[in-house]
Amino acid sequence: MNPTKLKKLLEEVQSGALSVEGAIADLRSLPFADIGPAVVDHHRALRTGFPEVILGERKTAEQIAAIALEMAKGGGNVLVTRVDEDKAASVLAGVPAMSYHSEARALTLEQQPFEDLGRGPVAVVTAGTSDINVAEEASLTATLAGSRVIRMFDVGVAGIHRLFHRLDDLRSATAVVVIAGMEGALASVVGGLVAAPVIAVPTSVGYGASFGGVAALLGMLNSCSAGVTVVNIDNGFGAGYAAALINRRHEHGAGASRGEKR
Repeated sequence: MNPTKLKKLLEEVQSGALSVEGAIADLRSLPFADIGPAVVDHHRALRTGFPEVILGERKTAEQIAAIALEMAKGGGNVLVTRVDEDKAASVLAGVPAMSYHSEARALTLEQQPFEDLGRGPVAVVTAGTSDINVAEEASLTATLAGSRVIRMFDVGVAGIHRLFHRLDDLRSATAVVVIAGMEGALASVVGGLVAAPVIAVPTSVGYGASFGGVAALLGMLNSCSAGVTVVNIDNGFGAGYAAALINRRHEHGAGASRGEKR
C-alpha cells in the first residue's frame, strides 16, 4: 500500500465504485503481515513514501522470495540488497518477474514506472572502478526512490583533472554521494567544490593498512569540508536513500524508507 493507491481506493469508496467491504478487504493486511520468517511492514510506504527494503545478506533464497512476494501484493516496487549471483538465481526461479542487477548486487521487482520526485539530479561519484559495486547500489536505491542519477566513476584524487572535467555536472546536483576507499580523500575534495550536501561512503577497498575501510571511514569523519556527512562502510543503500530524501520535493511528503529488513 502506498499513498497513491490509498488515495485511489478512498476516492473509489467516495464515488461508490468500491464498497466499504471491498475497501476493508484491500486494507486487511495493514499495517503488517506476519508470514513466519518475517513480519512485512506494508504500512511503511504510507509513513515514509517508500516501501520497506529487504536486506538479502544472511537470508535464504526462500526467505527472500517469500518476503518479496508478500511485499509485491501492495503494488509498489521491491528492492533486495546484498544478493550474490547464486542466491539471485535461486530467488529468480521462484519470482521470475524480478530482475537482478549484478553490479549493484541487488534484486528489484518494478511494478511502478519511474517518477521524478526530485528537485534536481543526485550525483554518484566514485574514486575508482573498484568502488562501482557500492556506487550502483546507491544509484539503484536513489532511482527507485524517485531521483534522477548522474554517475561519475573513477575520478579520484590521483588524477583530479578527471573530476574537474565533470564539474558542471557535479554542481548541477542537489545531493552528491561520494564513494571512496584507500584514504577516502575524494569526499573532502568534492565537499570543497559544491554547495550541495555530500554523503560520503567509505569502501573496503585498499591494502592492509586500510583496515577494510576503517581508514577511509576515519578520514571522511575527520573531513575539513563542512558539508560532508558519512555513512557506514560499503553502505551504498543508506547513501542512496539519504540523497534521494534530501533531493525530494516537499510536496511529495515524507520521503523514502527508513531502513532495511533485518
